[in-house]
Amino acid sequence: MRRLHYITSKFPSSFKFCFVTLAGLVIYWPWRSPLLPSLLCPHPTPEGAAGGPGTACGGRRERIRGASRRRGDWPPPGGRGRGEGRAELRGDVAPAGAGPGPGRRASDAAAAAELGMNGKSFGRSGRILRSLPDSGSGAVGSRDRVKQEFQPIQGYHCGNWCWSEVGDRHVGQNLSIGQGCDYKAIIEHEILHALGFYHEQSRTDRDDYVTIWWDEILPGYQHNFNTYNDSFITDLNTPYDYESLMHYAPFSFNKNASVPTITAKIPEFNSIIGQRLDLSDIDLERLNRMYNCTTTHTLLDLCTFEKANICGMIQGTRDDTDWVRNDSAQAGEVDHTLVGRCTGAGYFMQFSTSSGSAEEAALLESRILYPKRKQQCLQFFYKMTGSPSDRLIVWVRRDDSTGNVRKLVKVQSFQGDDDHNWKIAHVVLKEEQKFRYVFQGTKGDPQNSTGGIYLDDITLTETPCPTGVWTVRNFSQVLENISPGDKLQSPRFYNSEGYGFGLTLYPRGRASSGSSGYLGLSFHLCSGENDAILEWPVENRQVIMTILDQEPDVRNRMSSSMVFTTSKLHTSPEINNTVIWDRPSKVGTYHTDCNCFRSISWGWSGFISHQMLKRRSFLKNDDLIMFADFEDITHLEKTEVPIKDKRLSPQGFILQEQKQQVSKEGSGKVVIEEALPVSLSQGQPSRQKRSVDNMGPLEEHNWPQYFRDPCDPNPCQNDGICVNEKGMASCRCISGQAFFYTGKHCQAMQVHSSVLSLVIGGTAGVIFLIFSIITILSQKPRK
Repeated sequence: MRRLHYITSKFPSSFKFCFVTLAGLVIYWPWRSPLLPSLLCPHPTPEGAAGGPGTACGGRRERIRGASRRRGDWPPPGGRGRGEGRAELRGDVAPAGAGPGPGRRASDAAAAAELGMNGKSFGRSGRILRSLPDSGSGAVGSRDRVKQEFQPIQGYHCGNWCWSEVGDRHVGQNLSIGQGCDYKAIIEHEILHALGFYHEQSRTDRDDYVTIWWDEILPGYQHNFNTYNDSFITDLNTPYDYESLMHYAPFSFNKNASVPTITAKIPEFNSIIGQRLDLSDIDLERLNRMYNCTTTHTLLDLCTFEKANICGMIQGTRDDTDWVRNDSAQAGEVDHTLVGRCTGAGYFMQFSTSSGSAEEAALLESRILYPKRKQQCLQFFYKMTGSPSDRLIVWVRRDDSTGNVRKLVKVQSFQGDDDHNWKIAHVVLKEEQKFRYVFQGTKGDPQNSTGGIYLDDITLTETPCPTGVWTVRNFSQVLENISPGDKLQSPRFYNSEGYGFGLTLYPRGRASSGSSGYLGLSFHLCSGENDAILEWPVENRQVIMTILDQEPDVRNRMSSSMVFTTSKLHTSPEINNTVIWDRPSKVGTYHTDCNCFRSISWGWSGFISHQMLKRRSFLKNDDLIMFADFEDITHLEKTEVPIKDKRLSPQGFILQEQKQQVSKEGSGKVVIEEALPVSLSQGQPSRQKRSVDNMGPLEEHNWPQYFRDPCDPNPCQNDGICVNEKGMASCRCISGQAFFYTGKHCQAMQVHSSVLSLVIGGTAGVIFLIFSIITILSQKPRK
């Protein structure tokens, strides 16, 4: 992956091939209503909420025994809010009586590629999954032959908790995104289970890398830390991954809140295991190996100019001069990819505007690209250090209907200014036929220029561009000088409907949150020029907030994203418990910096830790880059996948409501992960941990029709391969060099026509030869 890319299509009802565009994954879950009832508690909260920032429970804190407090970064004692997510347990086990049903089956989650995700180019472009193993074979999945067909997820729904079954059960399945589990990384975690992944610490060689503190595990939950031998799971020849999205966090299923149950043997990784930002590099490598994926699904072009061929780009032939590929060796000439950290590396393209004549231009054109969709986002980094009248213009060269890519169309212009830093840019393209994108640099005033125009880190994806982009420069200095609770507010952005909105940044968290080691981020509405004709209060709009990991390869980014959907249930006592999404001039306060009214903000006091910000490329050039989107998802009310209220319980499966549990490996039963007992949750909304206790083969075949595998026993004769197609057995007959089998059950053998012709011809030739010999012998004279 690199990151499950956002995609705008709705949930598919069926799939023959599954796609996962791995880039920042945000799912429009097809629940009863897109209001996301799980937002009620505990979720992002408004300023001044009774429970304090980070909780909407009127003061109740979400604390689960056995759960680490955050999905990704671990907060200091007393840390509050929903940072990178609060618990690894979020989405790991169904409570008693609310299990996911029989066994753990592969979900159509691979169809995540076509899930109503809101495709943003800042995520990772991924690969196409072409088939799904029987029971999964991946990071830690059972080894089984690969099927050529993939049964879809029966449905995504807002069930109890988050759960998924492991591997393909051939009959479709439900994957639950339950209350409080609607986070990108949690959903990705569940999808990976469906695609065949077990937890990382279930690996055979686990004890070489982490220590399990058995005495600190809650009684009855030790099986969650079992390992499996390599006849049952495989690591696909990849190293142990501390950063895996499938790894348990240090405080999972712990007795004591301050004592971990699992620690890394390399101490530096104790703050890494259990991260819930996004899939790791090795997660993606395993996924691509498992499904033999070699090409991306949404990534059209990527260039960092590190190679001398400049990614197949060409210089214009009808312009005045050329762009030049330079490195970071010269003073003040620092690239964006490596930020000048490496000698002999760190290249960029430069067009000097300090000599020559005004209006001289240079063209840099991409190779010919072949889109598969109708929308693209061109993202690149640029800086302009010359005259304020210098211009950078983006063109598209299209097919002129004769097969030649020559027709130029101007798309967007960028003007020089006094800011000589690297900037991020997004250009919306809507190309349906082969094309090139073109950068034109134009000299404005060479006599007053001492620099030029620079380009680096170009990415072209077939996804929408983010609506709002906000950059905070010199963030380290901001962090040093600001106090907890102090905030910065973004400029006003407008979405496609005309609503004004913005972001509020708390560099050291909200004052009352106690999370000074975390960055807080929230969303607010702004009054604007269109308010008189817009609907108020505004509901059913999905808010996506992202802090960009500026890794140059979009496939390797681990951006931090949070999502919620506006609802009439979002109220605040500060405005007499009215809806905070009402017209800002009515419920907001006036601010002179934007000459507008801003509503109460709604978000997270612990969006991401300062430690994680510094660990990856979130602060390249000391710039913090944030994206925001605000989109109507009302139409998803009519795209829900029907979910059966009751799930059949076939023999051979043990569900949560069944008290007897089978823990012996190889027993032939499937045990769904256990939930923490109610007595341990202390009445709080609990997050549960996934267990992978005994996922052996099933012995009992007297199942209800819904769960019966039509390919067991195999009805195909003569070594034919059986494939489950919508609950019906379909035989794939084998074919040899001379013979092949046909018929419903591969019962009839036939000979290839070419072989048959050869045999007939050869036979005829032999007969003719024999006849000729006999004739010759009969004509010999008799003595």
